Amino acid sequence: VYQLHWPARYSPQSNWGQSLAYNINADKNPYWRGLGGPTSFEDLCLAMQELIDEGKIRGWGMCNDNAYGLTGCTRTAKALGVTPPCSLQGDFSLIDRKSEENGVAEAASPYNENVGFMSYNALAGGMLTGKYMNKPAALDNTDRAKIMEALENPRGRMDELGWSQTLYRYRTEAAQEAIVEYSKIAKDAGMSLTELSQRWTRQRSLITTTLVGHSNIDQLKESVNYFTKSQ
Repeated sequence: VYQLHWPARYSPQSNWGQSLAYNINADKNPYWRGLGGPTSFEDLCLAMQELIDEGKIRGWGMCNDNAYGLTGCTRTAKALGVTPPCSLQGDFSLIDRKSEENGVAEAASPYNENVGFMSYNALAGGMLTGKYMNKPAALDNTDRAKIMEALENPRGRMDELGWSQTLYRYRTEAAQEAIVEYSKIAKDAGMSLTELSQRWTRQRSLITTTLVGHSNIDQLKESVNYFTKSQ
C-alpha cells in the first residue's frame, strides 16, 4: 500500500499544536492557491490508478487527513471508476483520540467508506512508556547540564531537538497529568503503562492496525506479546 504522507491541499493539522478549526484565510493563502491551486481529488485518484495499472503499487492510502479528505477521495474514485484509497493513517493514542470525535471514525466505518485506519504514535512519541515521567524530555528540563546529557544520549524522540518540538502536543500539562493517572491504572491492573496503552489502542473499533516503532528486538517482542494477548 502506497501511503500519501500529507493532504495535497490546505487541511487543519495538530502536528505542531495548532488548532484543528478550519481557517479560510489559511486556505486562500497563495501557498495553496497559487500556481493552479491544490491538487484536485480527481487528479490524485487518477495518478494513483496509473501507478496501480503500471504494477508499481497494489493499493494506496492517505495520511494525516480528515473526514472531508477521506470522503472526497473515496467518492471521487468511485465516480471515476478507479481504485479508492484503502487506508488512512493518523495519530491516535490514549491521549490523542480526535479521530474518534472529528468524523474520521464515521467516514472510515465499514458501513460508510470502508477504509482501514492505521494508527501511529500509539505511545505518544514514547510518553506512554513512562520513561519521561521522572526525568523530563530534554527541552522541558530546566537544568542545562541535564538538557545536554539528554540530547547527547537520547532516550527517544522526545530527547531529540527536532522531534521534541514537533511532538510537544504529547507533553502539555494536561497530557502529562493524564499520563500519570493512566500509569496508576496500569499499575493497579498489574501491567505496564506501555501494555495498557497498546492494548487500549488495539480494542478500539476504529483501529485496523497500529504502526509501532522500536529501537531494539526486546521492544518488538513486547509489542507482539501485547497485541496478541487474548485477554
